[in-house]
Amino acid sequence: MEGSDGRGTAEADQPRPGTLEDLYVRYLPESTRLAFLLTRDAASAEDLAQEAFIKVAGRLRHLRTPDAFGAYLRRTVVNMCMSHHRRQKVARAYAQRERARVDGRVQTVGLPDLETTDEVRTALAELPDRQRAAIVLRYYADLSEEQIAHSLGCSVGAARNLVFRAMETLRRRIGEER
Repeated sequence: MEGSDGRGTAEADQPRPGTLEDLYVRYLPESTRLAFLLTRDAASAEDLAQEAFIKVAGRLRHLRTPDAFGAYLRRTVVNMCMSHHRRQKVARAYAQRERARVDGRVQTVGLPDLETTDEVRTALAELPDRQRAAIVLRYYADLSEEQIAHSLGCSVGAARNLVFRAMETLRRRIGEER
């Protein structure tokens, strides 16, 4: 039996290669997982991944290498997550200042209490954004140092250093908890 487009019904259910739908089906789930690991918030991750997809898809014909859509999308997701973290940090600081003003006292700014038993997840969450991004790209996305550098917009040496410093910090923090 054939679908209305002349393809078989099983084929008709699959998006045509190279279409926007195909790119969405192929790349959005991985982008959402990457965004989740960087933001630690499912709703924000989904929003950021979709916004990144829209942004890259809108520039598809202007990409130097359209076959590298996944790499462009990954870099955009990382950049948008970094921007998200900066905005959240500013919002938290503002909220704390306002709370202190209303309470009539100055409160110290601290990290939120994550209350989790997962030592690695806790230590990873406490890393600086760029170090966390480097670790996630290296060990979750299994990217090479060159690909990490491209995704973070830095040199290969800087990417290698980010991964090294993050690993040292994770070893130290996890060792302290035991």
